[in-house]
Amino acid sequence: MTERKDPLVTIGMPTFNRADGYLQQALESAVNQTYPNLEIIVSDNCSTDQTEALVKSFSSPRIKYHKHTKNIGAINNFNYCLEQAEGRYFLLLHDDDMIDPDLIDSCIKALGNQIETGVIITGTRIVDGNGKVISEIPNRLQHCSTTDFFQGWFSSQVALYLCSTLYNTKRLKELGGFKSKTNLFLDVIATAKLAGLYGRIDVHEVKANFRRHESNMGGNPDKVNAWAEDSLFLLAVMCDLVSTNEEKKRIFQDGNLFLAKKNYRLCSTIKSPLTRLISYCRAYKMFGYKFSPVSFWYHQYVIRYLKSATNKTKRLVSEW
Repeated sequence: MTERKDPLVTIGMPTFNRADGYLQQALESAVNQTYPNLEIIVSDNCSTDQTEALVKSFSSPRIKYHKHTKNIGAINNFNYCLEQAEGRYFLLLHDDDMIDPDLIDSCIKALGNQIETGVIITGTRIVDGNGKVISEIPNRLQHCSTTDFFQGWFSSQVALYLCSTLYNTKRLKELGGFKSKTNLFLDVIATAKLAGLYGRIDVHEVKANFRRHESNMGGNPDKVNAWAEDSLFLLAVMCDLVSTNEEKKRIFQDGNLFLAKKNYRLCSTIKSPLTRLISYCRAYKMFGYKFSPVSFWYHQYVIRYLKSATNKTKRLVSEW
């Protein structure tokens, strides 16, 4: 029996002024990984709070702390973490997310000897600002084609988040790191490219927490165009990564509908009714008038009605 070899894995943690927020929980989840061969790069984007003191309060030799002398911007900070990474695989952990203690270990075990694989993807928990679980999305995809992988994302068989994805460090650097047309879908684009070009490993179990809170829930009308542009850019990337014209047609049709809904959902969070309406119309145009906001509103109304009716029925049955 051969002894298991544990390749070095890097967790990159870009942070800015979160010492009084979620940073401690995020850093604890990285430090407490059961996987033995691990480095944690904390890249402090010129914070003005107690971030440095908080990070240095951890005595873990795994942590490598760097503080920038000026703010280099969020995306540059993401890629700085990647540039410093020496591990064979790389996980970018935002300072408000968390990972389970065995995430890295589970991913490397699933990897086995397939050490050139592009990405390893686990299931994801969505939690609110207080850590309450909103939903859990296991990775239900196993050994399927790139086309079926993209279709699986469109049909919610898998959730694509940075906190639940390990990237092949070398290959991601060769692609130029995290980038996209407007740098909003840069994570999914990186995942799609590496999965399509170099393959992927799927881990069914939920192993990471993506935290949804006010600062990352949308509602900014200035970003509606940018999200739509990046959505269409992502769709073009996905179509280029599949082989046949039939597959490209499937990806374009299903992806266009899926991404239109995502953009309408973003529009729905805008507070001003007039600005919200203008944003809906703009998104409708950008997605080629294929799926109207009216259809989206009706769909959302039906879902809310069915949920309300189901809950009411359960309550009546329990009372009876």
